[in-house]
Amino acid sequence: MSYAPVSLAHAALLCRCPRCGEGKVFTGFLTVRAACPACRLDLSAEDAGDGPAVFLIFFLGAVAVGIAAWLEIEFSPPIWVHLMILTPLVLGGAIGLLRPMKAGMIALQYRNNLLNPPRN
Repeated sequence: MSYAPVSLAHAALLCRCPRCGEGKVFTGFLTVRAACPACRLDLSAEDAGDGPAVFLIFFLGAVAVGIAAWLEIEFSPPIWVHLMILTPLVLGGAIGLLRPMKAGMIALQYRNNLLNPPRN
């Protein structure tokens, strides 16, 4: 059975199957299903590893440092103001973006034939 191509953004942002775009990739917060419930794509071979977390650390770190520098240059607030602004931003960003980043990595693995590589 052939499936219409699923965009990387759709698979990542909605945490959907990279082959059919219908089935959910996760059973829990970051627990990947063994197979897609809609098209039965085998997801047991996925290995996103620490990739999504590393990308988020770099991205959120750059954003946090930029905001901290801007706040310090413009307003020179006490350190507790930095903590009150940046802590929820970094924690919320990490928690909110980790699932889509992992789903995006799984979609990239599927697109590059790393989930179900051809057998020789």
